[in-house]
Amino acid sequence: MNILESDIHNRKEDGGVSRRESRGENRRAPELLLPAKDLEVLRTAVNFGADAVYIGGEAYGLRAKARNFTPDQMAEGIRYAHAHDVRVFVTANILAHNRDLEGAGQYFDELAEIGPDAILVADPGMFTLARERCPDIPIHISTQANNTNVGTFNFWYGLGAERVVCARELSLDEIAQIRRGIPKEREIEAFVHGAMCISYSGRCLMSNYMTGRDANHGECTHPCRWKYAVMEESRPGVYLPVEENERGTFVFNAGDLCMVDHIPDLIGAGIDSFKIEGRMKTALYVASVGRAYRQAIDDYMESEELYRSRIPDYLSQIRKCTYRPFNTGFYYGRPDEKSMVYGSNTYVNESVFLGIVEESPLGAGSGGRIPRARIRQRNKFCRGDRIEIMKPGGGDVTATVLGMYTEDGQPVESAPHPGQIIDLELDHAAEPGDLLRTPGESAEKPQ
Repeated sequence: MNILESDIHNRKEDGGVSRRESRGENRRAPELLLPAKDLEVLRTAVNFGADAVYIGGEAYGLRAKARNFTPDQMAEGIRYAHAHDVRVFVTANILAHNRDLEGAGQYFDELAEIGPDAILVADPGMFTLARERCPDIPIHISTQANNTNVGTFNFWYGLGAERVVCARELSLDEIAQIRRGIPKEREIEAFVHGAMCISYSGRCLMSNYMTGRDANHGECTHPCRWKYAVMEESRPGVYLPVEENERGTFVFNAGDLCMVDHIPDLIGAGIDSFKIEGRMKTALYVASVGRAYRQAIDDYMESEELYRSRIPDYLSQIRKCTYRPFNTGFYYGRPDEKSMVYGSNTYVNESVFLGIVEESPLGAGSGGRIPRARIRQRNKFCRGDRIEIMKPGGGDVTATVLGMYTEDGQPVESAPHPGQIIDLELDHAAEPGDLLRTPGESAEKPQ
């Protein structure tokens, strides 16, 4: 166990981050399922409150543009998660063509050796291969399979699936009906936060039509989030000034689902796993959203009154990362124009990710007593800046950057190069696993 792993483990043992076994005894707590695009984000998800993390390999998942995990990285990530009592699920949820099946079979053979806690599929052919090649690994059915009714859920359970992910078009009433009609031991997973797709259960052809990259093979270019203009047929090249706001027109761009202030309704509907969207997102997003939902779930399990009193704080935490206007999706019925599911949904960016503390060597000043925080820098900042130290268990601290040093000890005034190793002297101690951020611009273009 390295310095970072050991320190985080000790802080969790001391109560820094709660886990499922420490929650209330009278109600079953839902699983908090966080995304990870790479090892750094996986560790962040684990440290900031995940019960489980879902990741993708180098192929056969629906986020081909994420960095994703090599087999060795996947094995390392699973070891780290299991050391902290967190499960890891691997996505293989493409809609496969004949050309995919041979390679998919070999991939499942690799997964059988690596040993994730579940494999997520959508395609019946992929399901069959996974059952044949990974008989000891549970199978979860992706939202891409259009799981909208109790018959579909029981169909998959009957074939041996342990969990089915709800289609995003389901209301809480429909999910509650499904819960009453399925075996008690089978699990329901549902998205509770993050980006929403313009197409039914994410089955979109827009990217394929416009760029030749198939969303259902994990290659989506997100044309729904591009700027669009109106052009009259007889005047080609003349773009009419149609704008929703000062940043442009995003007519296909959906807002972000956010259900952190509806935890009782989600639990009441019988959802076992709360899934956060975002396998393309940064560690800052995963930490901010994950910690807010972790605290919301734990507070509710302790006391509904406590939970309701802290809802403004959960929402404030979530807004300290890149997001679009929030809505409740389809959970309370079909959205209307007032719901802001679609429309002027440019991203808001209230914080900038600076880096994650990897270790805390002592500095040379004051007889070697000034603590330093070593990070791999992500965005530019300077000596003298005020930054925020985001801690896994809460209790964030505002600090001043007193000094900055290169890896070989040379003092610098700023960190302009992403990926550079920087040692920081701060006026407050930062521990391994803490995330550093600073206030960002009020908005940015969709991405």
